[in-house]
Amino acid sequence: MPETLKIVLAGCGGMSAAWLKTAQDIPGINIVGLVDIKLDAARKRKEEFALSDALIDTDLNSVLDATRPDIVFDCAVPEVHVDITLNALARGCHVLGEKPLADSMDNARRMVEAAQHAQRLFAVIQNRRYIESARRVQYFLAQRHIGKLTTINCDFYIGAHFGGFRDHMKHALLLDMAIHTFDAARFFSGADPLSVYCREWNPAGSWYDHDASAVAIFELSNDIVYTYRGSWCAEGLNTTWECDWRFIGDRGSATWDGDVNFQAQVVARTGEFFSKHRAVALPEIDTTGKTGGHDGLIREFIHCVRTGATPETICTDNIKSLSMVFGAIESAETGHPVTIL
Repeated sequence: MPETLKIVLAGCGGMSAAWLKTAQDIPGINIVGLVDIKLDAARKRKEEFALSDALIDTDLNSVLDATRPDIVFDCAVPEVHVDITLNALARGCHVLGEKPLADSMDNARRMVEAAQHAQRLFAVIQNRRYIESARRVQYFLAQRHIGKLTTINCDFYIGAHFGGFRDHMKHALLLDMAIHTFDAARFFSGADPLSVYCREWNPAGSWYDHDASAVAIFELSNDIVYTYRGSWCAEGLNTTWECDWRFIGDRGSATWDGDVNFQAQVVARTGEFFSKHRAVALPEIDTTGKTGGHDGLIREFIHCVRTGATPETICTDNIKSLSMVFGAIESAETGHPVTIL
């Protein structure tokens, strides 16, 4: 592995600034190329981050052939993730991409297969995993403080007036946002999706063209049932962007508001109509290297490229979260439960 890693970034929109800022703070990183269908966007990032030697272009393959990078950062729109990833892997590059992994399950499978064939790392940004409080909640559940996990419920209610492409998307909530929540449910439970039944609708007063609310019931492995209720057109009493969660185990329950408010109770004594309970605090844990959202995930990926370790959000795992999204969409469209493979 070379001492200095060369990186090409594809997609120079708003999110790319966070990627470039982190990359420039990591020793031994050289941004050698910036690609965007709008050349002015690439030029803007080049000037903003003083990347005087970076090649800019609208054609990714030309930049890859000219610069021969070790890594490609994919910050482009979901529809082109498949082309960016396949072209990068074919040239021996490792790839770290924005969520979602792909715009369809067929494309996702092609990308995962290509990464395995190329023997290169391909991982996906799931920045909610790298929130400190989320990692503490996951640790709490994994330690079985409330016993064996049986049920997870979460609510997502945000009145989001984007005023852009999301207002006109089909399945806007499920396709653009729910991947974060579904991945979090897998993270918290340590379980994989087996089936889903989903109902979508567009409430009266919605400013979206298509369904912006959904309820989904997932069957997960380890005999866990996970329910999701969400809306992007819910005015008032909004939840956090990380959802309002309830976890039920066979010895107690816990709630988390997606921010700093956490409560848990476990059974202290039985024998009466209501059991007696005692409160349990969320433990402090060492989250070094596992926080910081995008920053933490990018740093982890660079570390894995250099050491041969496996990123937490490697494509072979993250495709399971994506399957929850497309399973829910299929169920909503057909009106029937869907088995998730």
